[in-house]
Amino acid sequence: MQSSRREILYGLLFLLPAIVILLVFKVLPILLAFNISFHEWGIAGDKGFVGLQNYKFLLKDRYFWQALWNTVMYTVFSVPLSILIALLLAYLLNQNIKAVGFFRTVYFLPVVTSLVAVSVVWKWLYNPQRGLFNAILSFFHLSPLKWLEEPRGIFEMITGRDLPFFLEGPSLALFALVILSVWKSLGYNIVIFIAGLKNISETYYEAARIDGAGRWQIIKDVMLPLLSPTTFYVLIMTTISSFQVFAPVWMMTGPPTGGPLGKTSVVIYYLYRKGYEEYQVGYGSAIAFVFFVIILIITIYQRKVSEKRVYYEV
Repeated sequence: MQSSRREILYGLLFLLPAIVILLVFKVLPILLAFNISFHEWGIAGDKGFVGLQNYKFLLKDRYFWQALWNTVMYTVFSVPLSILIALLLAYLLNQNIKAVGFFRTVYFLPVVTSLVAVSVVWKWLYNPQRGLFNAILSFFHLSPLKWLEEPRGIFEMITGRDLPFFLEGPSLALFALVILSVWKSLGYNIVIFIAGLKNISETYYEAARIDGAGRWQIIKDVMLPLLSPTTFYVLIMTTISSFQVFAPVWMMTGPPTGGPLGKTSVVIYYLYRKGYEEYQVGYGSAIAFVFFVIILIITIYQRKVSEKRVYYEV
């Protein structure tokens, strides 16, 4: 009994530095920010306790709701594209092909590249006059696009009709950021999917072939179900990451409102504007905690719905 207590004490002593760091740099700032959200806190400091006033104002703030809608649109389009493209490329890279190490390195390079530097380069690629993407469109005799300046929704542009806001899709400017996001996260997701594919025993594939299953049947009935834990993990992490997008918006469509007519203003960018540019720190803290609750609810919902379809190999 005494030996067991001594082991617990030693364990706590080893954990103490990490616990102190978490408390000082994580837990304490969160508690202080939560307290600030109930105050009118500006550039001159605390101007007094206002209770739920910041939260009430947030519910009526149309710019916040626009930013939240833009964030949802960004996530709805970037997450499925990221997962599908990464899964396809991981499947191809998992085959016995030449120079597979080279291709894996090439796809992973964007992950380790600074997002700020990447945003600067992609802003040039999207340039309406000198950008590479419009040069490619011109080569195919297509009209150039104002990638980062177009407020119309992509479905509205495709159909050529005025659509309700919930059917027009993300603006072209926001979808341009989605393309960047998919490209940037591709390498990380590919590595995760390849690890999941490597973890599937060849025995399952051999059994399916013996039963006469074709390539598509093997993919649909063997590979995808056994890969579901990996897909579930990528889904959760990619969704959380998409909701937290900030740097590309700031660097590419930036001040003062976040893109054309505020069409690329996402929640984190709006929070930054309120807290650090307009010095409404109390209101910015309220936005942060409301957004945290939204992400938490979505994550819990994803776990309850998606985890039912996850097959854990036994």
